[in-house]
Amino acid sequence: MSIKTETPARSRRLIVLLPLLVFLALAGLFLSQLLSGRDVSEVPSALIGLPAPQTNLPALEGVNLPGLDSKAFAGKVTLVNVFASWCAPCREEHPVLLALSQDKRFTMAALNYKDQPENARRFLGDLGNPFQAIGVDAAGRTAIDWGVYGVPETFVIGKDGKIAYKHVGPLTPDSAQTLLLPEIEKALAAPG
Repeated sequence: MSIKTETPARSRRLIVLLPLLVFLALAGLFLSQLLSGRDVSEVPSALIGLPAPQTNLPALEGVNLPGLDSKAFAGKVTLVNVFASWCAPCREEHPVLLALSQDKRFTMAALNYKDQPENARRFLGDLGNPFQAIGVDAAGRTAIDWGVYGVPETFVIGKDGKIAYKHVGPLTPDSAQTLLLPEIEKALAAPG
């Protein structure tokens, strides 16, 4: 008889301890991620290494530049920056983009995200225009295809038309120097 009474007691103890064990396992997992030294602000992109999404956005009216067309990426390294005039971090990163535009080894293009054309023109008129092409994504559908989480974001497209790198958030002089430029150099060195 003692065997029968021990089994339900053991089962009850296991049922009581199971949530505690699950909690400890999850806490251990979270703690290991926290202490791993990994940059938690870095958002991985599933598109790295894949061809840039087929894109053919109309040009920003009033600016004498072509729209954003993914066919134009072929054979050259292209930086695609997603920006909007209403985006404060876009304003902060703009001097970095202007500095990058001085390097003529790659092309700089923009995806203007959910913006009013007059506001985008004013933004570029006030701060300067580092881009050779600007496509207008008024509804934000193309940004979804690109896997954009928010603005600003910057993509490096290799000569093969594939996404080589994605930077989420505003570029700073430091992030441009330590993260973005090495990826651009890799893309420039890769065969077309």
